[in-house]
Amino acid sequence: MRVASLVLAGLIALSACGPMGGNASRPDSAREFPRADRPVSDTASSDLSGEDVRDERGEAQKVMDLAEVTSGMTVADIGAGEGYYTVRLAARVGEDGRVLAQDIDREALDRLGRRVERERLDNVSIKFGREDDPQLPADSFDRIFMVHMYHEVSEPYAFLWRLWPALTEDGQVVVVDTDRPTDQHGIPPLLLICEFKAVGFQLVEFIEKPDIRGFFARFERADRLPEPRDIRPCALNK
Repeated sequence: MRVASLVLAGLIALSACGPMGGNASRPDSAREFPRADRPVSDTASSDLSGEDVRDERGEAQKVMDLAEVTSGMTVADIGAGEGYYTVRLAARVGEDGRVLAQDIDREALDRLGRRVERERLDNVSIKFGREDDPQLPADSFDRIFMVHMYHEVSEPYAFLWRLWPALTEDGQVVVVDTDRPTDQHGIPPLLLICEFKAVGFQLVEFIEKPDIRGFFARFERADRLPEPRDIRPCALNK
C-alpha cells in the first residue's frame, strides 16, 4: 500500500465528537446516522472544466489506470454529471462490462441520457440517487468512482453505509478530490479517511496527484459494517 507522507505522519489529528446541529433539515432516512461534523460544499456545476482540457492532461486515463479498471468490470460513476467519466469508463470496460451513472441532479441525468443515446453507449445505464443513499444494487460493483464530488455529500455516514453493500467481494471505492476545506470544494485527506473508516471501509492506497487536480484514494470494505448507532463522526481538531 502506498500512502503519502501526510497520512503516515498524521500531521492533522482527528477526533470523534458530537454532530453539528439538529435534525430539522435532514431527510428522515438519515436521522439514525450522525450528522457530519463539517460544512458541506454547494453543488458545483456538473462540468468542472472542458472535457478537452481534462483529456489534454490525461485525467480520466490516469485515474482509471490507478484504479486498475479493466475490460469486463462493472463500475459506478457517482455524481456523473455530464458524463465525462461515464463515457470513458464505458470505453474502458468494453461491451462485456457495465457502467451505472448516478446523480441527484435530474436535469444533468436527462442531458447524460441524451448523450448516452446519441453515442450509443449500450453498456451504460442511468440511476437517480438521493443525498443519503446512492441507490446501488448489492454485490454489484468492482469499482465505484466518486470524482470531485464527495465534499458535496451532505449525509456522508448514511451515504457510505448504504454504499458499502454495493461492492463485490474485491470491489473498491475510488475517490478523487482536493485537499482543502469541505466548504471550498475539497476535503482534507485525513478527514476523508476517517469518515470512510467510521463506516466500515479501509484505505488501500493514497497518492497526491497534482496532474488530476488533487489526490487519488481508494478504499475497500473492512470486515464488517457497523450499526448506525455505533458510528461516531470525525472532525479535524481546531
